[in-house]
Amino acid sequence: MAVSAKIPASSTTIVNESSPWMRRVVKIVAYAFLIGFALLQFIPFIWALSASFKNAAEIQTSLSFPPKFIPDSPTLQNYIDIFTIVPFGTWYINSFIVGITTTVLTLFFSATSGYAFARIPFPGRDIIFWMIIGTMAIPGVITIVPTYILLRTLGLTDSLQGLIIPFMVTSFGIFLMKQFFVSIPAELEEAARVDGAGRIRTFVQIVLPLARPALSALTIFTFMGRWNDFLMPLIIIGKSELFTLPLGMSSFRGQYKTDWNLLMSGSILVMIPIVIIYIAFQRFFIQGISTTGMK
Repeated sequence: MAVSAKIPASSTTIVNESSPWMRRVVKIVAYAFLIGFALLQFIPFIWALSASFKNAAEIQTSLSFPPKFIPDSPTLQNYIDIFTIVPFGTWYINSFIVGITTTVLTLFFSATSGYAFARIPFPGRDIIFWMIIGTMAIPGVITIVPTYILLRTLGLTDSLQGLIIPFMVTSFGIFLMKQFFVSIPAELEEAARVDGAGRIRTFVQIVLPLARPALSALTIFTFMGRWNDFLMPLIIIGKSELFTLPLGMSSFRGQYKTDWNLLMSGSILVMIPIVIIYIAFQRFFIQGISTTGMK
């Protein structure tokens, strides 16, 4: 015999009335936690920004806890000294050359290769693609010595070309673009061919405009990787006039002394291009990640 239990109407009313209140409390607590976590992440950036306007003596006194964020006597001398004491402007130009050139070449080769793997049938296509994907499992540290030997053999050490050529084609870029091209309906390309467009014209005028989200995501990944790279310039570059920003910034920290005022002002200047690029491509970046299977 089945036993049925009846819930009093008063209990049901209490549950229904308390549910919106409980949801509101949970939402407030969640937002408070996220805001607090975000502010916690901003503390190092705020301290660096504050320290960039302090002199060396004031920075040393503000290293104790709790940290002092507001300078006693704000000054722009650190930003002036960083361009006069060291060739910071030259390092900035070198980083821009390496970052922009590598990004443009990576976009070109990744887009063309990814389209070929997604749309053009040729013998061994799947095997070659999986071999390329397999290289993503190899740690980058393992390839440093062979890359250096190859660049030295070609006479590309102590040159910006040595920082560009090894990274102008990446397996990650090919994978990202191929995954996006597969998601584009093939009917669009077939309609373009019916109208008389060839393979190249279809790729340039139809496919590439639709691939803007994936291209934007790849732009951010590539430029940030080259802009922040320290290890390869350290191995390849020996002349100070060819230093990139991460390598040049390391010269502010010595064995017995660290120029915190110059290091902090330089760090703020280094972050500016990355912030601008991320803000400019943020909308396409999120869309590209969500539509290429990377989420």
